[in-house]
Amino acid sequence: MAYVAIENLYKTFPKSRSAKATEPLAPADPIGSAGAVLKRINLTIEDGEFMVLVGPSGCGKSTLLRLIAGLESITAGTIWVGDRKVNDLPPKQRDTAMVFQSYALYPHLRVYDNLAFGLRRMGADLRQVLPLSAGEQGAALPPTPGPDSNQELEQMLAQTNRWQTLLAALTRPLPVALRYQSQAEQLIDQRVQAVARMLQIDSLLDRYPRQLSGGQKQRVALGRAMARNPQVFLMDEPLSNLDAKLRLETRAQIVNLQRQLGITTIYVTHDQIEAMTMGHRIAVMNQGQIQQVAAPLDLYNTPANRFVAEFIGSPAMNFIPVQVQAPYLVVHEEFRLTLPSPWEDRLRPYDRHSLWLGIRPEHLSLALPAPKNICAQVVHQEALGSETYLTVKTPSLTLQARVPPDQAVALGTEVWLAIAPDKLHLFDPATDRSLLQS
Repeated sequence: MAYVAIENLYKTFPKSRSAKATEPLAPADPIGSAGAVLKRINLTIEDGEFMVLVGPSGCGKSTLLRLIAGLESITAGTIWVGDRKVNDLPPKQRDTAMVFQSYALYPHLRVYDNLAFGLRRMGADLRQVLPLSAGEQGAALPPTPGPDSNQELEQMLAQTNRWQTLLAALTRPLPVALRYQSQAEQLIDQRVQAVARMLQIDSLLDRYPRQLSGGQKQRVALGRAMARNPQVFLMDEPLSNLDAKLRLETRAQIVNLQRQLGITTIYVTHDQIEAMTMGHRIAVMNQGQIQQVAAPLDLYNTPANRFVAEFIGSPAMNFIPVQVQAPYLVVHEEFRLTLPSPWEDRLRPYDRHSLWLGIRPEHLSLALPAPKNICAQVVHQEALGSETYLTVKTPSLTLQARVPPDQAVALGTEVWLAIAPDKLHLFDPATDRSLLQS
């Protein structure tokens, strides 16, 4: 396996001629940072780590994955896979395997041949270096260091005669007992069968993609990537086409497989629930930049800025404009709240200034009337059985609160909500940075 290191990465797509003609001239910018879709990306994914890239649509996460895979060219910066700089390497030489959102299966090939397709192509580069005539056995290749199964397969494929390859292809549609299998084809068969058993699709090997369900197609796409035994898995929203129940099952399966195989994995999603439940670490992206990289619970408990706080967590965090009265008091026209003493040093520079107070719905609770609590009217509720979400309004605020399911609250009822002082967040309105990060 290998780590992945991304250093000061930029990506800019060329503008169309019509756009160039209508825009005013700007000072020369060697990397086009003003219009870059990715800017100053610095990220290291450790060997064997499951890294999730999460963010809203258009933030650049899929583009970053395609740059790592070699499907897009880099404008500036460096990408390392292990100890190899891969900027100029074609995708097939980067030792990565990508799972696409659309499955990208070959419709005219059976499941078995979809799984085996990438393996059969592994010797192509070596065959170009050591061409074999139809009647000769391949010359011996120099030994490769280490027990690398991919290198072993590449050498076998490169040394396979063309007539053997042709005979194997011609007999492939026949029953197993009548097929011709070279030594390389036998090794491919072993790997395909092992992956199929692991993904529980061994009974589907003779079917075509059109005969599969969405979940089965997704497992075939995963299996095709796994069969190549790459150093890095790249997954671009692979669960977005599945229904809710199947998505939950497949999500758990991907996590268990990654732990079992220990392969470095970079997973792209816009679903923050997927990100929180799957990743060892999460990189939150917005507008082409990484906002924060941390473990799931660290993102939830200590977001670096307002965007991360609002994006991570469902429903989203509530934001309330308040004014600071040092050392511990924050004031809104509808409540006054005294904060715990650890806030003193962080609040002192903001005395008589405005801040954003952030509080998650689960940290608002029904309470008795008091100056520190918020009086509001219930305008909407969502009863989910295990919990109930309330949307409440005050003269100046609209908030969401999560309450226990046994606390029935009718629409139009006036309620008092208490803020948990040890769970709130404060953000600088000028920079959107969290005061906890300063």
